[in-house]
Amino acid sequence: MDGPEKATAKFRQIAEHFRGRILGGELRGGDELPSERAIAAEYDVSRPTATKALELLRNQGLVLSVQGSGTFVADLAVNRRASERYQRARSAGRIYSDGERAEIVAAEVVEAPPEPVVTALRLSPGTAAIRRRRIIWAGERRMEVSTSWFSAELAARAPRLLQTERIRAGTVAYIEDGTGRAGTYARDRTCARQAGRGVADALGLRPSSPVLVVEHTVFDQDDEPLEFTEAFYPPDRWTYEQRYDLT
Repeated sequence: MDGPEKATAKFRQIAEHFRGRILGGELRGGDELPSERAIAAEYDVSRPTATKALELLRNQGLVLSVQGSGTFVADLAVNRRASERYQRARSAGRIYSDGERAEIVAAEVVEAPPEPVVTALRLSPGTAAIRRRRIIWAGERRMEVSTSWFSAELAARAPRLLQTERIRAGTVAYIEDGTGRAGTYARDRTCARQAGRGVADALGLRPSSPVLVVEHTVFDQDDEPLEFTEAFYPPDRWTYEQRYDLT
């Protein structure tokens, strides 16, 4: 039997486990969760503790319960954040979940990258950079258009960056394997702006439509930038959640 404090901690742990699988794309809309009885047995907790875990997921809008049928993942209109994709790549060896796919529309060396790229990658003025542009789909809907930039020096040891074939485990994992540099941490800067014609066309939006923009920079073990990405998202397909303590 769970004690009061242990049960409180346990039901939150169980809910967080399923929440991570849902937001990470492992569990998708319509997938059925285990029953309360199955959760209680798997996690060695009481039925009330399992019930509270599922109730917390329902309150968060992540699952729906159907009388007489079970508990199912809600059809969430969310994009996967970079952190969630990295977790998937580390655990499953692939960066996209089932139902998601990426179309690489450009992979080339750019002799004069724009100023934000030069600053983010700490390039000397006039230094070339690798540009890798992709459109990400969920089913038949375009969910994201993003452009990743890398130092042109990586071309020799990571030549697939210049090919329009998908890198299944993700570009960071590929660069790690080829160079020995380890992606250690990342910083994201999020803002909103109007879509230019290229972004609007790629996402199937009208020009000047509002879009969410995430500037994503990955750093290696020596605090040197490894990858800079500018990603654009349509306004109705993004959810950002953060848990924090109030004390």
